[in-house]
Amino acid sequence: MKYLLDTHTLIWFFNGDLDLSENARQIILDTNNQKFASIASVWELSIKVSLNKLKFDGKAKGFLDLIYKNGFKLLNVNQDYIFKLEQLENFHKDPFDRMLIATTISENMKLITRDENIHLYPVECVW
Repeated sequence: MKYLLDTHTLIWFFNGDLDLSENARQIILDTNNQKFASIASVWELSIKVSLNKLKFDGKAKGFLDLIYKNGFKLLNVNQDYIFKLEQLENFHKDPFDRMLIATTISENMKLITRDENIHLYPVECVW
């Protein structure tokens, strides 16, 4: 199974945060699953850290290092995701989440997220 991790899911997993559901943790730890992170999540974290809206040790570089260290595959934004993004209804206002939604749809993945607004889109979410 292929899973894309939402930004908060990645942060909570890396920090060992108890807000991460046990189901999400088990999916992430299961070596039979393919886990992906988006460069959009790195970008989002970088912006939030620079605006002091989020603290993350190591900042964007440390976040990226943890993505690779934990065996996640990093997806760059490509034209298919952008074209899919243009087709999405405007239910969710967050541009980073909208890119994750477009990526998930384009790559036929499941999205590991607690964000209930994402359920308004044709995306299979797990938490």
